[in-house]
Amino acid sequence: MSFALAFFVFANVNVFAAKSPYYYQIKVYHLKSAAQEATVDSYLKDAYLPALHRFGIDHVGVFKPVEKDTADQLIYVFIPFKSIDRYLKLEQALMADQQYLAAGKDYLDASFDKAPYVRMESTLLKAFDGMPTPEWPKLTSNKAERVYELRSYEAATEKLSLNKIGMFNDAEIDIFTKLNFNAVFYGQVISGSKMPNLMYLTTFNNKTDRNNHWQAFGPEYKKISGLPQYQNNVSKNVTLFLYPVNYSDI
Repeated sequence: MSFALAFFVFANVNVFAAKSPYYYQIKVYHLKSAAQEATVDSYLKDAYLPALHRFGIDHVGVFKPVEKDTADQLIYVFIPFKSIDRYLKLEQALMADQQYLAAGKDYLDASFDKAPYVRMESTLLKAFDGMPTPEWPKLTSNKAERVYELRSYEAATEKLSLNKIGMFNDAEIDIFTKLNFNAVFYGQVISGSKMPNLMYLTTFNNKTDRNNHWQAFGPEYKKISGLPQYQNNVSKNVTLFLYPVNYSDI
């Protein structure tokens, strides 16, 4: 075998061996009453998550804020897709799923004056090259104690946002992995209300566990944060503390 042919085979083996990036959807329900919260919880638990499982999505996250705002109650739903094609086919699959339509009837057929939510927003993300597939938390505490930290890093320009993503791929993901932050995903926002932006989700047994992890992170991060190539790549950092509901898969 010639050198050129051997190189071609080797290169293509690596291409095919590389994992295709997942796509993630984060849906956020905005609610104004306990009745709306109960309706959405029931829909997600009894209709939506079982339908997603039948569609081949085994791990769906459902979370609520640790600090509750009674004026704007929130429910977060995290859905991982193996490809953008799976994301595009979901709605059609749901409409053909008779079990889903029956179990979700109260929510799906709600009247305009008794809507189950105030508004719903959606963010679509593409997984980073440094972690192209999601990973599921390996935690020892029960769900009621856990703290999940959802962060978003906005940037002033698209180029600066890509620079921050490169910083994650080059070094930050390795630090999080080394320190066992139990990250579920890292993703670039490709459609959403806040762009350019990236988001990621780390998970902890409890708030003390979370604080200890971040204390250990500081010295490691200082080794790269001062490098000239990574300056001014975040204009706004939003941190949300969430907990998984009892019917969440993760």
